[in-house]
Amino acid sequence: MRYFSLILLSFFLFSCQENTQIEQSENMEETMDDLSIYQLPSEWNTQDGQTIEFKDLKGKPLVVVMIYTACRTACPRLVADMRMIEERVSSKKMKDIQYVMVSIDPINDTPEKLKQFAKDNQMEGPEWLFLQGTEDGVRDFANIMAVKYKQINPIDFSHSNIISVFDRQGVMKYQKEGLGLVNEEIVNKIVAVAKN
Repeated sequence: MRYFSLILLSFFLFSCQENTQIEQSENMEETMDDLSIYQLPSEWNTQDGQTIEFKDLKGKPLVVVMIYTACRTACPRLVADMRMIEERVSSKKMKDIQYVMVSIDPINDTPEKLKQFAKDNQMEGPEWLFLQGTEDGVRDFANIMAVKYKQINPIDFSHSNIISVFDRQGVMKYQKEGLGLVNEEIVNKIVAVAKN
């Protein structure tokens, strides 16, 4: 009888522990959703003149960088990095990944200007998305991405050079700072996020 009682007690303890783990896992998922960029209420204009919110991109892994079209220093390098990343990820047969370029200059970077910039940089396919937001929307998004920027004259900005990877739920999974990305680390991270 004593042996049976111990087995029964062990069973109940194990059952309680399992439920606690399930509840913790569900709570973690809810917390993760709170970190999603899909929670942002801001609206953005695409290079094609459409108005979207980030939640419209739900279900796709995102590779995001913040630039401005008049930039002549860091942005051309960031654009080249994004093109290189897209080529390497595509060579691994990964599809349905959205490469997003968010302008930090919403006053000058109109949808028409972004469309021309995409054409000039051979980034016209459906995988490329250029966004113009409001000044407040851009500031909020930059804060989420930990991108620092400051306007230093009417057409120039000083800014961080960060490429961020978001999963299908809009939760940031990886960031890489710097220019001239030639390693496979970011490509491997994107592929891993896309497989989940």
